Amino acid sequence: MEAENIVIQRFIEQALAEDVGDGDHTSLSTIPADKTGKAKLLIKEKGVLAGVDIALKIFKTVDPELKTELLLSDGAEVQPGDIALYVEGKVQSILLAERLVLNTMQRMSGIATITRRIVEKLNGTNTRVLDTRKTTPNLRLLEKKAVEIGGGVNHRFGLYDMILIKDNHVDYAGGIRQALESAIAYLKDKGKQLQIEIEVRNLDELQQVIDAGGADRILLDNFEFEELKRAVQLIGGRFVTEASGGITEENVLQYAQCGVDFVSMGALTHSVKSMDMSLKAI
Repeated sequence: MEAENIVIQRFIEQALAEDVGDGDHTSLSTIPADKTGKAKLLIKEKGVLAGVDIALKIFKTVDPELKTELLLSDGAEVQPGDIALYVEGKVQSILLAERLVLNTMQRMSGIATITRRIVEKLNGTNTRVLDTRKTTPNLRLLEKKAVEIGGGVNHRFGLYDMILIKDNHVDYAGGIRQALESAIAYLKDKGKQLQIEIEVRNLDELQQVIDAGGADRILLDNFEFEELKRAVQLIGGRFVTEASGGITEENVLQYAQCGVDFVSMGALTHSVKSMDMSLKAI
């Protein structure tokens, strides 16, 4: 948690530096330095709220004297007209924080909203939705937090916390067995305990993985529904199963009904629509 807080604080400071430069000259030139006021964060679209905790940190970083009143928390289902929070204090500080608060919360809320919709579609199945590494550079922590807030599950965070052998790794390694054996030997040599997941593209590659052993999870990539059902039957619960490739909000339930443990969707983070909200003076 401490490491996470450090990353979030660094993000806030860098984002403010990018936006403010040598000063918010519009506010500095039009608003007296001692002018105080109050603003509300107004929700303008139906969805799932996310990024509230980050917003509070942004306000505190901009000006520790700003006072916030929280009305809604992360994960709340909101409607147009809802008020998420009030902020009160120096007007120059409120205006300086405004855009970073909105940009962060709008994107995170958009991600949480689509994730919640997917989770609801999967109700009644044993399948859960995973995010991917298809995230905005340097915003991965916030985007994956938004997936969690929406009820989804985080896949590996980066390249360091899991071995995921994909098609290119298999091809460069000279085959599935070679890739698996090399990964197992690497973990033993380095004294690391990481899960091994391997991608397969067809039933032949799947059988090779089953025969070779050593994997924890099998990623079934771009399988047609009937082929996917057959693959799940062949695996027979011996490995955790994940389906990926071409999975959308419209067809995710069909994938789940094939019996996989997880579906992974890059669309949760790489092409999401931000949720509309604004910070309005009172």
